[in-house]
Amino acid sequence: MTIEPRFFDARDGVRLAWRETGEGRPVVLLHGLFSNAEVNWIKFGTAARIAAEGCRVIMPDLRVHGSSAAPHEEEFYPPDVLVHDLQDLVAHLGLGDFDLGGFSLGARTSARAVVAGMKPARLILGGMGLAGLAGWQRRGQFFKRVIAEYETAKRGDDTWMSIQFLKTMKVDRIAASHLLDSFTDTTPEMLAALAMPVLVVCGEQDQDNGSAEELVAVLPDARLATIPGTHMSSVTQPELGEAIAAFLAA
Repeated sequence: MTIEPRFFDARDGVRLAWRETGEGRPVVLLHGLFSNAEVNWIKFGTAARIAAEGCRVIMPDLRVHGSSAAPHEEEFYPPDVLVHDLQDLVAHLGLGDFDLGGFSLGARTSARAVVAGMKPARLILGGMGLAGLAGWQRRGQFFKRVIAEYETAKRGDDTWMSIQFLKTMKVDRIAASHLLDSFTDTTPEMLAALAMPVLVVCGEQDQDNGSAEELVAVLPDARLATIPGTHMSSVTQPELGEAIAAFLAA
């Protein structure tokens, strides 16, 4: 399934893209770091499965990713810039009652948006554990090394697989480095804002962002769906779409 991008301008004039499929209740889904909407949601059938439940699936390419612009100037990367972009997309589309979710970075951005005051009816946090929200600095330093070791890493290095993905996705490293600096932590105390029903969906071999069970335990109204795969492979599994579709259909 090929879905052509549509475009809008964020508040700072940066051109951003989104794709959508299906009709019905809107659900906005944000992809992971160095990925894009096509790879994370469309390629492996996840978006189609969710749309089959009567959903309008809206999938932006985050700033620096996919069909969206990747400016090099630091001024375009203030703290929580991805939250600002999400707010601008919701306003551009005139969304009122909608659901929100994401995978990895997309899950972090979704949580940050709720902390900032966004009020989706339901929330989906994919590939995410408690440490991935509250302990970004450790994870962020790893991705800084991914960029720094882009030309020098060797097979077997802990950064190797992420570097290969970065190369495959043709992500601009200068812009990506600025974007990493814009991310902020969500402390456990802030998570009280996530009071709506939450689905935490995570691969059975995925500990990249900490423990999904610990995240579920601290949220007011959360449930856990464990699916096959690692952090990288779980997005390719049909169970991802099945879990999200079941949650939204409940």
